[in-house]
Amino acid sequence: MEYEEVNVSQLIEAANDFAHYPGFQNDDAAKKFLDRFPLPVIINALQTKAEEPGLQNALVDCLERLFRTKYGASFIPHFMPFVQIGLKADSQMVRRLACVTVSCFFENFDDKSVSPVQLIVQNGVYPLLIDCLVNGDERVSATSMDAIKKLVSSPEGLGIVFPADTNDSMHMRNILARSSSLGRIRVLALIVKLFSVSTTVASVVHSSNLLSLLEEEISNSNDILGTSSVLELFYELAEIEHGTEFLSRGTLLQLLGSVISNSSMDPLLRSRAMTISGRLLSNENMYKFVEQSSVCSLIASIDARLGFMEGRDSDECETALEALGHIGSSIQGAKLLLTSLPPAARHVIEAAFYRQGRGKQLAALHALANISGETRAGNNKLLAHDAEESLRFLIYETASRSPKLTPSGLFLGILQQDPDVRLAAYRLISGLVARPWCLMEICSKPEIINVVTDSATEITKPAMEARYNCCKAIHKAFFSSTQLISDPALAEIATKLEEAIRNGPYLTRKNRGAQPAVMTADRF
Repeated sequence: MEYEEVNVSQLIEAANDFAHYPGFQNDDAAKKFLDRFPLPVIINALQTKAEEPGLQNALVDCLERLFRTKYGASFIPHFMPFVQIGLKADSQMVRRLACVTVSCFFENFDDKSVSPVQLIVQNGVYPLLIDCLVNGDERVSATSMDAIKKLVSSPEGLGIVFPADTNDSMHMRNILARSSSLGRIRVLALIVKLFSVSTTVASVVHSSNLLSLLEEEISNSNDILGTSSVLELFYELAEIEHGTEFLSRGTLLQLLGSVISNSSMDPLLRSRAMTISGRLLSNENMYKFVEQSSVCSLIASIDARLGFMEGRDSDECETALEALGHIGSSIQGAKLLLTSLPPAARHVIEAAFYRQGRGKQLAALHALANISGETRAGNNKLLAHDAEESLRFLIYETASRSPKLTPSGLFLGILQQDPDVRLAAYRLISGLVARPWCLMEICSKPEIINVVTDSATEITKPAMEARYNCCKAIHKAFFSSTQLISDPALAEIATKLEEAIRNGPYLTRKNRGAQPAVMTADRF
């Protein structure tokens, strides 16, 4: 078929039909389309007739779907010059297609006699992908990043993306140095994405000292937006399963502490640094690799910030309390919060029981639930002796300075507040009741037992389940105590707990069985 003979209208219609076909397009469908309109015809039309209304959109969408089939991908090695030209095109749509084509080449090309990496090198594709990453629009940048991830997933591709020669123009440090502020953030985002590919790639990223580029960007930047973007990248790193070990080897904790301690820093940046700190230190494995002094220093910076904000109900204060809660969800984190001098956990306990603002109280209650072990399994709820003594002392001291006077009074007080606070209270009691002193406090107030055993108390599913979990935790602790179960004075509590457990989380007193909506006589 000669190029000039192609019917543009027919090509656009067929391309749209293929691109937007609602079902799966298999190799047979791809072959049928390419038999009718060979790839050279499509590419020629894309290059010479782009001004035709609707043609570029139709062909770009069609080619993307064609290359996602194995049959379509088998043609890519023969059209690498097209990929090269596409990556340099003025049209962002065509540049994105070229990036997608590279990804499809790695995903769908099956011929083992041809090395995709070798063709990428021979055609100078990698530098063009980097240019798309740095200078393309948002969609082009994202698709080029995906293509580079596919490249680095190949053992041969590692050496291309991470050249050993630091003077190589394609070394990440050199790419970063010649990029705009937006381009720098994109290059740093690429480093994070590559880090997530595998432990092998993460090891290369770390050994190349590329994670330090993120730390340097925060240290040297006066740009709030840029610093915020880099902090978000650190958050992504903290989410990566194998990220903890590598992050702990750098100076990230010290850097986060300096951001949190900097009073002139934007509050949003301080808050983000706290959130990342909480995420990092919620991971028990982190404590295997990082020095305890670094963790204590970071906790101290959050503690100092909370001291500065004492009496205020601000978003930053809530974030700080939430961060301490995340840290306290780990055994080592909870221990450090309770045994530091002064114990940082005191802020959490005071805010949980003193009404200094609803948002602040909620954050503190959930944080204290984490510290007490509500999220930890089995025997991990309890901490070392010194940490447990500190927890008990702080709660009793807080109670003695309140009108409630006792911990049981504090617990009842939060159970009598609105549903969101009650839900947090259920979580808190579920964690604390594993301690004998707390169990005794719970049993000393029949009103507490009445609330947690009454299935009609809550009306939302999460609150019902939280109440039931709390009831189960009290039940387990109660029937594990030979002293309590043998006490006749507590027989009624035992009965209520067992009945509540049998009823489950959703059964209410008012509706213990199915009731007909329409009586037989009402039908006539």
